[in-house]
Amino acid sequence: MKFIEKVKEFFNVLTKNQESYDFSISKENSSESQPEDLLKNQSIYPSLDVNLDYIKSRYNVLINSDIKIREFMLNAKGKQFKAFIIYIDGLVDTTSINDFILNPLMLKNFSNQNNDPQIVSEAIATNISVRKVKRFNITDYIYECLLPQNSVKKISSFDELVKNVNSGDCALFVDTINFAFDIDIKKFAQRSISEPKNEPSVRGSQEAFVENLRTNTSMIRRNINNENLIIENITIGKTNKNNCAVCYIKDIANSSLVSETKYRLNNLDVDYVLSSSELIQLIKDDPETTLPEIMTTERADKACSYLLQGRVIIIYNGSPYALILPVTLFDFISSGEDVNLNYHFANLLKIIRGIAFFITLLLPGLYLAITIYHRELLPTELLYSIVASRVNVPFPILVEILIMELSFELIREAGLRVPSPLGSTVGIVGALVLGEAAVSASIVSPILIIIIAITAISSFAIPDFSLGFHLRIARFAYTLLGSLCGFLGIGVGLFIHLITLCSLKSFGVPYLSPYMPKTNIRNNSYLLKPVWKREKRSDFLNTKRTTVQDNISMKWREKN
Repeated sequence: MKFIEKVKEFFNVLTKNQESYDFSISKENSSESQPEDLLKNQSIYPSLDVNLDYIKSRYNVLINSDIKIREFMLNAKGKQFKAFIIYIDGLVDTTSINDFILNPLMLKNFSNQNNDPQIVSEAIATNISVRKVKRFNITDYIYECLLPQNSVKKISSFDELVKNVNSGDCALFVDTINFAFDIDIKKFAQRSISEPKNEPSVRGSQEAFVENLRTNTSMIRRNINNENLIIENITIGKTNKNNCAVCYIKDIANSSLVSETKYRLNNLDVDYVLSSSELIQLIKDDPETTLPEIMTTERADKACSYLLQGRVIIIYNGSPYALILPVTLFDFISSGEDVNLNYHFANLLKIIRGIAFFITLLLPGLYLAITIYHRELLPTELLYSIVASRVNVPFPILVEILIMELSFELIREAGLRVPSPLGSTVGIVGALVLGEAAVSASIVSPILIIIIAITAISSFAIPDFSLGFHLRIARFAYTLLGSLCGFLGIGVGLFIHLITLCSLKSFGVPYLSPYMPKTNIRNNSYLLKPVWKREKRSDFLNTKRTTVQDNISMKWREKN
């Protein structure tokens, strides 16, 4: 006991004169309503002082440093009205506020002379010219004469106005008016359009999406010159009200698909969604599966290509990735570069990716199954070579593979997390130095290093990042099945895997379309046809317009 007391006394950093300070987070009463909750969706008052007090309370102006409120006197036709504007510093263009809001409203200029504006129209009735005079109205006068902005709205709800101010608008309140003027004057720092980093292209477009919603929608508008391109805004989240855009071509996309997409987005009861990756998990058909059911892309040309096929694109504000839906398994093995290549080259690459798909998924499991249960399948010389390389290895083959697989996953994760200049160094050290040292120390066999290396290289050939994750997880399952039951275990695993794939749907589209269930494969096969033979859209999308081009699209080749 004395020893314990001495240890406590030695490590005690408090002196006798000091008192211990114990802090704990207390539980607040969540039933108490906040002041803004009491007035939620409340209409704007005619009294300016009441509106000002409410805005100050809701935005916590006393402690918020970036909330700016400017009170002033508004001049209109010799009359003065009390008014104020509110905006968030850093989200608006302060120069435009000074020049195009405060200047015309506060200063006495020519348009504010004391003469009644008259709007004259000529009406022909019984050969008599009738002159109609519109009397002075402060709200119409401000809206039509004093605010030289291209986007001004009248809003009567506090909730809607606050959402717009949070997005970068400026709100104008005027005494005796029971609504506010919402002025779009956004300007904030943002990343410029750059080349795609994760989906590079040799011959395709070099424009990638950014984090700004309107910049992304403008890129789609530039690529698709069609008035039927619809871009609808939907707000997601209760605490963080963020916008997302649902894009589709009205006369091509299936109406049920569009309605289902908007239904899922409008029925998300969440406080916030920070990224498009979180949004995918909230709207996908089967949230428990590791298989991707929604494709992401940072390429604007790829998103436009899928739009023209009849798909729906979701762009989430703050995320540089667009969501494509519905999709099939074969869409994840295809690349955006395929359409920019001759169909011979594109199909060769598609075949290589298909082979890489199965190598990534099955190669370690097949190696285990053959070396443990089915050695008669190997040539005698190769079998002797494998046995000789494993003479000094103290571990079973399964343990060897698990060690190397886990080591490779650690190297891959470390390469992603370290700073960019060090990423290649980590890969070289991990792949060469550690691999060579493991073989020299007789921890693993040389042929196993070759198997893991081929598997790793094949995994990099998968274009979609999410599908690659699924294959990495499933590969461990097939490795265990191959070590337990050989080809039988792998066969059972493939059967279960195939049943899972057949049962999945992406927004109503079977995951293995057009092969399971079988549809018109001639127009929707995995391999590409020549451009002049791509006459139909995918029939599993049930688009409004099924024809892309005529049977004879190259009219110049027709004989007169």
